[in-house]
Amino acid sequence: MAATEPEHIQVQHILVGFKDSVPGKPIRRSKEEAKTLAYQLLEQAQSGADFDALVRKHTDDSPPGIYGMSNRGVTPARGEYGRDQMVPAFGNAGFPLAVGEVGIADYDPRTSPYGWHIVKRLK
Repeated sequence: MAATEPEHIQVQHILVGFKDSVPGKPIRRSKEEAKTLAYQLLEQAQSGADFDALVRKHTDDSPPGIYGMSNRGVTPARGEYGRDQMVPAFGNAGFPLAVGEVGIADYDPRTSPYGWHIVKRLK
């Protein structure tokens, strides 16, 4: 855990997957289309768009897409996931953010196998 990272956070995210990246989801977009959409959504979110509305309209996860996480070496509070229980890119994107800030975890087969995560830190 980095000295500047909090022990606990709450984030909301938009998952932008592509064909066959999210088990059980019939996503038709290509990997290239997913990346384009993810960066369009990131730009909208960083420009002040209603993040809840973006989540409801675009996520390939289940809305509202809100998760509590505890950092490495910190016991999860009730209802939280340990950072290492999530895909690595999710925590790597979420923990460095300031409250209200939006970032992105790029698709990577090892750290973000489901696609792109646009992450907003809520707490």
